[in-house]
Amino acid sequence: MTSNFITTPDGVRLHYTQDGPPAGPNVVFIAGWVQTAAQFKKQVAHFKQQFRVTTYDHRGHGESDKPAHGYRVARLAADLDFLLRELDLRDVALVGHSMGSSVIWSHWDLFPHDRIKKVAFVDQGPSISADPSWTPEQAAEAGSVFTATQRYDLANALRGPEWRAAWEGLTKSFFSPSLTAEDLEWTLAQQTKAPREAAAALMLDHGAADWRDVIPRVDVPALVVAARGSLFPVAGLEWVGRQIKGARVVTFEKEEGGFHCMFWENPEKFNRVLEEFLLE
Repeated sequence: MTSNFITTPDGVRLHYTQDGPPAGPNVVFIAGWVQTAAQFKKQVAHFKQQFRVTTYDHRGHGESDKPAHGYRVARLAADLDFLLRELDLRDVALVGHSMGSSVIWSHWDLFPHDRIKKVAFVDQGPSISADPSWTPEQAAEAGSVFTATQRYDLANALRGPEWRAAWEGLTKSFFSPSLTAEDLEWTLAQQTKAPREAAAALMLDHGAADWRDVIPRVDVPALVVAARGSLFPVAGLEWVGRQIKGARVVTFEKEEGGFHCMFWENPEKFNRVLEEFLLE
């Protein structure tokens, strides 16, 4: 495995890893909010057998630099574009989990798509914050999980004296109740590498976005993965799938690890579904 850094035009070192045959098809895993590249270790171990697997930490996350600026999804999309070009990755399949999907949508909106061959959107709704005028059905189809007020309440909690409890409570909601204490502690140790201010600022920006005008413009093969036990309504992921011609939508049920981090709780099914898509 290669473990190294690239330095963005604004001077931020991004940590990345690469594994698998150099001539293999390129797959880039893009982590969600406060998640690290290491959290894809069950995918790297599987896909490195025949794919060239790249993972990286967003700025402010994992082993990457922690600058005082740039905690917006558009800036993360620019970082992704720089990574693809700096490493000269071509015919790439991008796999975005949670906010990682938003990074792909932002990249699609702002940058050329010439290096992107396929995309996979894993458990991310197109509009996290609900419009107050929406019906519950409209909010579910938009993939909304909270109101604008709740988004600010979460950011303020992460900045406040009880930040640890707020962070741990949110992290627990990403997994099934059967998650082991050991896995929870490891996950929290990964996530809290992100500074609290960075986590709060990024949540405010990520949570304010509405990608519904971008998603229908995606014109490469797409996989959409939903989870019945996730915070994100399945209806929102189904909406994403309907907007992209030929997209395949797969839903994990609760009894098969169908929670927000299903790639961790049921890597066997997740890897199989993703591999089938990549090899099509």
